[in-house]
Amino acid sequence: MDTTTARAIAISGTVRDDRGQPLPGATVLIKGTQRGASTDAQGHYLLLVPRAARATLVFSSVGYATQQRRVGKDVVINVVIKPDAQALQEVVVDYGAPSRGYVAGSAAPALQGRASGLMITHAPAPLPYYRPARPEAGAGDTYAHVAENAFQAVQKEPLSTFALDVDNASYANVRRFLTEGQLPPADAVRVEEMLNYFHYDYPAPPPASPDPVRISTELAVCPWNPAHQLARIGIRARSVETSALPPANLVFLVDVSGSMQGPDRLGLVQAGLRLLVRQLRPQDRVALVAYAGAAGLVLPPTPGNQPEAILGAIDRLEAGGSTAGGAGLRLAYATARQYFQKDGNNRVILATDGDFNVGESSDAAMEQLIVNERESGVFLTVLGCGRGNLRDARMETLADKGNGNYAYLDNLAEAQRVLVAQFGGTLFTVAKDVKLQVEFNPARVAHYRLVGYENRLLAAEDFNNDRKDAGELGAGHTVTALYELVPTGAPQPLVDKLKYQPAPAPPVTMQQFITNDVLTVKLRYKQPQGANSQLLVQVLNGTAAPVAQASADFRFAAAVAQFGLLLRQSPQAGAATWAATAALAAGARGPDADGYRAELVRLVGLAQGLGGAGALGVR
Repeated sequence: MDTTTARAIAISGTVRDDRGQPLPGATVLIKGTQRGASTDAQGHYLLLVPRAARATLVFSSVGYATQQRRVGKDVVINVVIKPDAQALQEVVVDYGAPSRGYVAGSAAPALQGRASGLMITHAPAPLPYYRPARPEAGAGDTYAHVAENAFQAVQKEPLSTFALDVDNASYANVRRFLTEGQLPPADAVRVEEMLNYFHYDYPAPPPASPDPVRISTELAVCPWNPAHQLARIGIRARSVETSALPPANLVFLVDVSGSMQGPDRLGLVQAGLRLLVRQLRPQDRVALVAYAGAAGLVLPPTPGNQPEAILGAIDRLEAGGSTAGGAGLRLAYATARQYFQKDGNNRVILATDGDFNVGESSDAAMEQLIVNERESGVFLTVLGCGRGNLRDARMETLADKGNGNYAYLDNLAEAQRVLVAQFGGTLFTVAKDVKLQVEFNPARVAHYRLVGYENRLLAAEDFNNDRKDAGELGAGHTVTALYELVPTGAPQPLVDKLKYQPAPAPPVTMQQFITNDVLTVKLRYKQPQGANSQLLVQVLNGTAAPVAQASADFRFAAAVAQFGLLLRQSPQAGAATWAATAALAAGARGPDADGYRAELVRLVGLAQGLGGAGALGVR
C-alpha cells in the first residue's frame, strides 16, 4: 500500500502574495474538513494531512483570492495568492461591536473601531478563515474548577507564595476552541498558562553566575483598572545550546487505546514524535512503550543515530482497546531507570487524551504512582491531544507531580513548537522545585491579587520547606507572574467594619518602612539532581509608569492576562474590553519572529465574533 494513503503526512510550505512577500495569518485548510493551520510571520505553515495522496489544500486570506492545490506526493507546497478584485481593499475590524462570521476570499464586513488611539486594520495580521464549528468541539472534555484569586489585605496577609508553572496547555486548547468556532469553558482558561505560552525578552542569568535563573520586575498602571497598579515578575532560565545538552534517555509512552483513534490524536502524536526523532543526537537514546488493554515495550532503548528503527516503531502504532494507563507508566519508568543516565536527562514523554479507564483510574492513585516514581530522578512530560473526552485536569496533575510540564497539541505546528523549536525547554530541566514568595510593603500596597496560579498556591511555610514539591524550569524558559495592586490611598475593596474584632491597627507611618520599596520577591530553586534549595532575592521599587511607557513585554503580558479575564467572564476584569485588549497586544507585538503575538490579536477578534461581546455585555 502507498504510505501516503496509509498514514497522515506532514505538509509544509510558504504562502506569499503576488509581490513575493510572505503572507502571515493566511489559512490552510484540508478541503472538506475543519482541519487547518495559519501561517506565521514568515508565511510558513505546517499541517498534518491524513490520506495525503487524495487530499486538496485550500489557501485563503482576507482580501485575496482562494487557491486550491492537490497534495499528491508533494510534502512541500509553496503557493502565491493574488488580491481579489472583488474583495475590500482594506478591512477595519471593530473589536467593540458584534461582528459576523466570514469566509476568506469573500467581501468581509467593513467595520470601524478605535481603542486607545490605535486603529486595527487588516494588515499586517488578517483574521483567520472562519467557518461554523462542529457542535461537539468541547463536549465531554473535563477540567478542574478554577476559583479565581481574591484580593488580600497586606496587613493580614503580607506574604504570597506559589510554585512556578511553565505549563502552557491552556493557551493551545483555548486556540483550538476559538478556531473551531466556540468560546472555551471558563475552567479551560488558566491565565498563567496563557501568559507562559509566550517568550519574553527578560534578562538572562550572567554567564559567570552559578544560578541558572534570574528575576526581573516592573511596575505600571493596571490596564483594566487605572486606579490600581500591575506588578510584573519575570523569571528567565539559562539557555543551553542543543549540542551542549546532556545525553537524553527518553521513553515515549503512547496511549493507543480506542479513544486515541483519529488523525488529531494518535496520528498527530506520531507526526510530532517523528519531528522529535530528527533532533536526536548519537548520545541520546529512545525507547517506545505503548499501552491499551495492556502495556508493552515496542522499542528497546535505541541510539539517536538509528532514526530508521525509531521511526519504524512509531509508524507501527495503531489505536484500539481499553486503557491500562497505570501499567504503561510503570513499564515506562522501569525502562527509563534501567538505562538511567547519571548526569543526563531522564524523562518519560506521555502522549494521551488522559482517558485512563483500566488500572489506576482515580486521580489520587495516578498521582501517588507518579510521586513515587519521580524520586528515581526520571521526569515526566505530558502531551495532551484530542477532543470530546479530554481529561485536562488529570494530565495537568500527572505533569505537576512528575516534575515535568504539560502541553496540548492542537495541530502539528504546535507539536513542532513543543518538541523541536523548544526542544531544550520542553525536555531539559535546569532548575526544579522553583517557588516564589512575595512580601508586600504596607506603606505602598493596601491589597493585592495574584493573577492566575490558583492551583499552584502554597502555604507561607512551604517556601522554606525543601521537601515541598514545586515547579520545574527548562532551558531557556521564561515565566511571568502578575500581581494587581491596590495602592494605599486608592479606593479599597468594600468590606463592612467587623463587630467582634479589635479595631484595626493605626495607619503605617512613612518612617516605619523603606517607602520606595513596593515588594520583595524571593525565589527558591534546586539543581536538577539536588536536594537543597538556593535563595534569590529581588526588590521592586519606584513609582508605577503609565501603561504606554511600560516595556513591550509588560504591555503584551498585560494584554494576554486581560484576554484571559474576558474569556473567563471574570468579575475582576474591570474596564477591560475586547477592543482595548486587541489594541494593547497589537501595540506590543515587537519583532514577533514566530508570529505568535500576531496570532493572539487574531484570536481576540475571533472571541468577540463568536459571541464574546454578547456574553460580556458592553465589553
